[in-house]
Amino acid sequence: MPTQILLTGATGTLGTALRPQLQNANRDVRAASRSPPADDDDEAWVAMDLAGGTGIRRAVEDIDVVVHAATAPQGDTEAVDVRGTERLLQAAADAGVSNFVYVSIVGVDEISFSYYEHKLAAERAVEASAVPSTIVRATQFHSFIADILETVSWLPVWPLPTGIRLQPIDVREAADAIADHATPDPAGRGPDIGGPEGRTVRDLAATYCDVRGLRRPIVRLPFPGETAAAFRAGDGLCPDRTVGTVTWEEWVTARYD
Repeated sequence: MPTQILLTGATGTLGTALRPQLQNANRDVRAASRSPPADDDDEAWVAMDLAGGTGIRRAVEDIDVVVHAATAPQGDTEAVDVRGTERLLQAAADAGVSNFVYVSIVGVDEISFSYYEHKLAAERAVEASAVPSTIVRATQFHSFIADILETVSWLPVWPLPTGIRLQPIDVREAADAIADHATPDPAGRGPDIGGPEGRTVRDLAATYCDVRGLRRPIVRLPFPGETAAAFRAGDGLCPDRTVGTVTWEEWVTARYD
């Protein structure tokens, strides 16, 4: 009998990549989103609002494994990432879910940043729950870096926090590694998932310019405080877990060529 999986955040960057990965290997996937696509003929969609608390119990009915990829980095992160996760955990416990796979971020326990602090609080809620669980942390996706650079691409000079170090990964490779944990067997804290190389923001921006044929001076934007210091120190990296193989240059070239 196929494993029944609930995927939250199914319309997001990670969720979009995860869904086809999870649908392989004899698994049935129920995709959950606050706003499911109206033009999708697939009946395996369910409306669920973690912050509002609606649709959660219906979403977990007859589910074996929850893959929790929903998050709100630019919204009310406490309402979604903490309180919403707690609501989902309670519903999963009542439904007898065998494995709750929570997708987190490398460095949430080292970097003082409100979004990261809420992801860490969600991790702790998962660990304290009665539901068997797996926690997997990943580094930033290539598209996240590109989105940031596109916001300054129109400027004649790019002011950036050049010393910050990141380890971007292709979202499809991250999804592949996360999907491996979507089984009825919980693994506790799983190995981190990182891209093939750690790079400074200056390096990433320079490569982006080279690939796109842009001539933009890159200047250091002072970024004081503990958060920036932790990123500069490499607290958001996992150099011993370079799971991804697609480099930043390869990804940018494929996207913009």
